[in-house]
Amino acid sequence: MMMTAQTATDFAKRAPSKAAQERGILPMPPLVYSDEVAAETAPLYELVKHVIPSIEWPFHAPYISAINKLKKERGAVILAHNYQTPEIFHGVADIRGDSLQLAIEAARSDADLIIQCGVHFMAETSKILCPDKTVLIPDSSAGCSLASSITAADVRALRDQYPGVPIITYVNTSADVKAECDICCTSSNAVEIVESLGVDRVLLVPDQYLAKNVAAQTDVEVLTFAGSCEVHERFTADEIRSYRRSMPDVQVIAHPECPPEVVAEADFSGSTKGMIDWVKTNSPEKVMMITECSMADNVASETPDVNFVRPCNLCPHMKKITLPKILDSLLYMQEEVTVDPLVADKARRAVERMINLKS
Repeated sequence: MMMTAQTATDFAKRAPSKAAQERGILPMPPLVYSDEVAAETAPLYELVKHVIPSIEWPFHAPYISAINKLKKERGAVILAHNYQTPEIFHGVADIRGDSLQLAIEAARSDADLIIQCGVHFMAETSKILCPDKTVLIPDSSAGCSLASSITAADVRALRDQYPGVPIITYVNTSADVKAECDICCTSSNAVEIVESLGVDRVLLVPDQYLAKNVAAQTDVEVLTFAGSCEVHERFTADEIRSYRRSMPDVQVIAHPECPPEVVAEADFSGSTKGMIDWVKTNSPEKVMMITECSMADNVASETPDVNFVRPCNLCPHMKKITLPKILDSLLYMQEEVTVDPLVADKARRAVERMINLKS
């Protein structure tokens, strides 16, 4: 599958990014499923054969081969969030994990070019922690319902409404929002962050369900904001009870972005990393991961003896990142992510305050 004339025209119409001007544009490689490409990618297919049908591999393999060669030529590192599809997560990613984990590892990497396979706020977070590196996202329209639920103006209004109350922001927010908050948190350390501030009351924004689930684990009063993740909020307690009736032996693990009544039905609740570690440690015979579909596929690739029940809710934003777009990103240095330096400095303080917190 070669680059279409329309795609070429689209790129020609764009003003070259700073990265493209500095690093140049590379020619489109041949994308043919040859015997050489088949042999080269066979070990990767072995990792994902449980979740990717063999009929699909001849489409993915030429892109995977080309991307893995080009990233070396460019000196790039590819970051893939846990919600990326298996051909990306296992096929081309150098660093895998949750959004903050990816940004931290990117900062530690020697690479000065980062390809962020995730949504836009994740690319911003990488740029915040790697201000001197070039950060590209294959599709800048890959947004996030949770991140877009709150603005910097909303945070300033909360400060006026609750003077003196510390504001904690989930990392799933824009740079502008991080810059207005006191400290960041992740789903795995939110309780620790809340209790570390030594106050009786905090604001935890924007995810109302994460905030409510955290409030159930601490004596600190946790004030909420009306944000939510469109993937996790669609799960219901009735849905889980229905699965349990038909499969009494299933183990249910849920992300804390789910409503509290869903978390209450689960055998375990934790961050994406926490859920992955739980499956690998406990090796349940049958498990249901109450989170985004592709994460279950990626964990299933690494734990083939575990039977995954998938009550799927796909993230439409994560799915905007594809192998063809990653290839285009490497070829044309698109799309470059920038953050206003003044905003980045303030946002970095909130992120680093969390990272440097000593328990």
